[in-house]
Amino acid sequence: MTITPDNAGTLDELEVICRQRGGRMTRQRRAVLGKLLQTKRPLSAYELRDMLQPEDASVTPASVYRCLDFLVEHGLVHRLETTRSFIACDHPDHPHAVQFLICRQCGTVVEAEDKRIAAAAERLGHRLGFALDQRTVELTGICATCKTEDTAATPCV
Repeated sequence: MTITPDNAGTLDELEVICRQRGGRMTRQRRAVLGKLLQTKRPLSAYELRDMLQPEDASVTPASVYRCLDFLVEHGLVHRLETTRSFIACDHPDHPHAVQFLICRQCGTVVEAEDKRIAAAAERLGHRLGFALDQRTVELTGICATCKTEDTAATPCV
């Protein structure tokens, strides 16, 4: 199941996944998840609060963080350490080790699920005596669009 915000009933489908995992999707959790799906980009808790306040004046940074913690715990959202932001999971229907490619110029984030990278990380941890509890890999660089724009703007000498 690949999640796209255009899908009719996407939030309903995610609510079913949440219930199957023993969670309860509250109105505020649903609103936070909905904003992440709408924007298609990572958002900080404060950006989410600012987006939600016109609809719900009771929203605070603490309540947004609680919602995000819940959504991360239930595999519906990922936390990006590099940017200190959150993004909706592209494949919430199954647990997975995830890799993110993050453009440091425009902020685009691409979620990937490459089992070879996950296995390599596991082997590295084992070889060095680590029991990994966090398997997310974040790679930063320049996306193809920004790279093309930079190349077009730079005259050849």
